[in-house]
Amino acid sequence: MTTPTSSQTALMANAIRALSMDAVQQANSGHPGMPMGMAEIGVALWSRHLKHNPVNPHWADRDRFVLSNGHGSMLLYSLLHLTGYDLPISELKNFRQLHSKTPGHPEVGMTAGVETTTGPLGQGLGNAVGMALAEALLAAEFNKDGASIVDHHTYVFLGDGCLMEGISHEACSFAGTLKLNKLIALYDDNGISIDGHVEHWFHDDTPKRFEAYGWNVIRAVDGHDVNAVDAAIAQAKKSDKPTLICCRTVIGKGAPTKAGGHDAHGAPLGAKEIADTRAAIGWSYEPFVIPQEVYAAWDAKEQGARAEADWNKAFDAYRAKHPEQAAEFVRRMNGELPASWAEDAKKIIEGANARAETVATRKASQQALDGLAAALPELLGGSADLTGSNLTNWKASKPVRAAGDAENANPGGTGIQWGNHINYGVREFGMSAAINGIALHGGYRPFGGTFLTFSDYSRNALRVAALMKSRSIFVFTHDSIGLGEDGPTHQSVEHVSSLRLIPQLQTWRPADTVETAVAWTHAIGHQGPSALIFSRQNLQFSPRNDVQIANIAKGGYVLRDWNDDIPARKIILIATGSEVQLAVEAVDKLAQEGIGARVVSMPSTNVFDRQDAEYRERVLPKGVVRVAIEAGVTDFWRKYVGLEGGVVGIDSFGESAPAGALFKHFGFTVEHVVETAKAVLAGA
Repeated sequence: MTTPTSSQTALMANAIRALSMDAVQQANSGHPGMPMGMAEIGVALWSRHLKHNPVNPHWADRDRFVLSNGHGSMLLYSLLHLTGYDLPISELKNFRQLHSKTPGHPEVGMTAGVETTTGPLGQGLGNAVGMALAEALLAAEFNKDGASIVDHHTYVFLGDGCLMEGISHEACSFAGTLKLNKLIALYDDNGISIDGHVEHWFHDDTPKRFEAYGWNVIRAVDGHDVNAVDAAIAQAKKSDKPTLICCRTVIGKGAPTKAGGHDAHGAPLGAKEIADTRAAIGWSYEPFVIPQEVYAAWDAKEQGARAEADWNKAFDAYRAKHPEQAAEFVRRMNGELPASWAEDAKKIIEGANARAETVATRKASQQALDGLAAALPELLGGSADLTGSNLTNWKASKPVRAAGDAENANPGGTGIQWGNHINYGVREFGMSAAINGIALHGGYRPFGGTFLTFSDYSRNALRVAALMKSRSIFVFTHDSIGLGEDGPTHQSVEHVSSLRLIPQLQTWRPADTVETAVAWTHAIGHQGPSALIFSRQNLQFSPRNDVQIANIAKGGYVLRDWNDDIPARKIILIATGSEVQLAVEAVDKLAQEGIGARVVSMPSTNVFDRQDAEYRERVLPKGVVRVAIEAGVTDFWRKYVGLEGGVVGIDSFGESAPAGALFKHFGFTVEHVVETAKAVLAGA
């Protein structure tokens, strides 16, 4: 890249400072200190190393940039604006305001050039690990005959807060193990957090910590020396390990009285301090005014267009030699499903129905994966050290491993031995954040599994996945007291309902093999994240006709209808997962007492709620009393049964005992379902 002169770099850095303090001041809200302190680091990376094209933010082989310390969002917005992205100065003036493209923390899909939603500290770092892993695997899979169509870096800015969060350990330990050498992290070591000087609560030897992870560490870089940061990045690119560049900086650099202190962290500097800062750094321009010479020094459009044109030329040559692989690469990077997907999905569901097996839904999930993997070469699975319990592998799956030596390295410079199943280790949060990063990068459809109760460890990443609408799939098994002897620490009670409450997270709890197959195929086609929840214990197969099978994809449907010969008293039994069979068996018992019962299986309340009113009314007609049955908390089901209805559930933690004994102890029996139904009818 063209190297600006020292006078230009000073102006370029001060442009970031001016835009950041002006935007925060105008919004009367925000974090000016980090952008002002990392300004020179931004200059070094974005003007001398970052491979990107502002005119095409989605170019497949661009470098990925992640702002893990997302509270300093004005640094990123300044860089995007100055380098030529579709982010006009009017949006910077509208920082943190309603419907602006410059929200308080960066949000993917809202602002051109933003690769991931950051703000919850450390998660951006976890996303970056996933992006770097996706790059390495794609390079191993597609680079051939000396042609490196996948050859880019993932850069991440991070601060003390990111390193204090536990996810940083999970993600960075994992990255070091896999030798993700295209991952370069620049640490803003300013020694300040909201509460003040971090030495009182954070005095880790960070370089030694990362060296222990297997990272290349570049120490004591002057973060305000553009040339020093530039040299460190160049050195990092030569490493066979991920690199942490420790940049010593001053928060709020340039502010005469607030630099170096926590007052610059999360509040506007104030009119007087900003005026004094302008004088101190020699910035004589009015708020939001950038001179043309600074825009010219920053403008990356021409250089980006050349870089993408060079890649397009190389890709055309690759396509001529490897037309099928080239077409596959384009399809996957565009997020498109194979042309045969509809037919493949149908076969997977039909196969599950034909087998008519009584198995645990975790096993039914594994059976579905055999068909999914054959149809979707982009499927990339994994588990947080529970593969044998989650059953997230499949017959033809191959584990991802770091190459043992240079001879085993794959084309494109990656040290990864290609595989399609990842052993994440006991790192639920890190796994979930990495899955989000893989999904955002493109080229793979990632999923990962753990026990449902450990979704608590992943919760923040699940929420951010939903916020981003990333195509991440989270597999959770051992879904209730049916777990058995491991006891209440491992038995999920509130988890299914709480996942359903996360907006834009599609949650499925299927009842048998067919519903499991539908849940998987629906998740693959969904333009957002899904949580698939499976049982440890065997669940009875339910016969269905073609209409019923088609209606599973609507989230809720009539599995067994009431007998028209019993017109007087009617009730609807709504159930999910392992409790559907209880509802089915209760129908005949109720019929003996002159009660007509309809069984509604509702594997996904989220999907059912999106159906039109006419369909929902057909399934759950008004005026008919209802009982919900699920081995979980009862409050959630009141939206379907009302205060007058009944819920067979569990509002306490479980016990340690065999599953059969627990279901009986907590009232998950046909007899109790019948008693509850009769009591509800009596009170109607």
